[in-house]
Amino acid sequence: MQDRKKQTHNAQQTVLDLLAYAAGGALYAAAVRVFLAPNDILLGGFTGISTVLHHLFGTPIGTVVFLLNIPLLVLACRKFGAAFLLRTGLATLLSSAFMDLFALFLPVYTGDRLLGALFGGILGGAGLGLVFLRGATTGGADILSKLLRLKFPQMSMGRLILLLDLAVVLLSFAVYRSFEAVLYSLVAIYVSAQAVDLAQTGLSHDKLLFIVTEKGETAVREIVETLDRGVSVLDVRGGYTGEKRQMLFCAVRASDAARLAKAVRALDDSAFIVISDISDVLGEGFKSRTAV
Repeated sequence: MQDRKKQTHNAQQTVLDLLAYAAGGALYAAAVRVFLAPNDILLGGFTGISTVLHHLFGTPIGTVVFLLNIPLLVLACRKFGAAFLLRTGLATLLSSAFMDLFALFLPVYTGDRLLGALFGGILGGAGLGLVFLRGATTGGADILSKLLRLKFPQMSMGRLILLLDLAVVLLSFAVYRSFEAVLYSLVAIYVSAQAVDLAQTGLSHDKLLFIVTEKGETAVREIVETLDRGVSVLDVRGGYTGEKRQMLFCAVRASDAARLAKAVRALDDSAFIVISDISDVLGEGFKSRTAV
């Protein structure tokens, strides 16, 4: 019975992965073909390099993106394993194929370049965020950012991609000879980085509460019974007198943070409460994310 449930769960996850890679790849490809490439705006990475080559020689953007990614995919396989290679290879193939496919029939936007940068950045970032959410990337700077995150785990994927993409955009100035194109590309990259993080963390972050109180046991009971959340308890020295108190450590939904703080203050009006934003919580009661 357990094996059947596990197989069903794995099958469901595989279907969700495929849908996310297809939807994310389509959004990213549409951003490039409709809003960015027609206006000489780059998102950086291998897509940016391929867009520059398309401008110079008319080469297909998607095909060149995939070819450039092949050696990087081999390197990533050594670091992250065959499963990552399979997921990222599929996501890269889909987004690359959509780029060349969309070039055949999607209309292009050549109006206000600022609007092109904004909408291209939003669509592209949302597409990348969907792919990242299911444990893959679309190659290029995305893989490099994952490799760098092994050394700098405190930095978000969006920020790392932003730094890597800046280098490509600055180099593109030599091709386009347009300072405006660089500025619009910077706008698109920044908006894309924000959209990546937003797609992964949602509209509201979860909250982390540190509560120092003399009534720790009562507060723990209130939190568990009212919000059905786990609480960690540490003995600390608090207040001006250095008296022994308890510090509660609790992660909750953003919508529950104010209610929890109010309940604790009702039990102990001298409680010291710190509320902080957090972007990811892995564990029971929170949304699980695939970590690679």
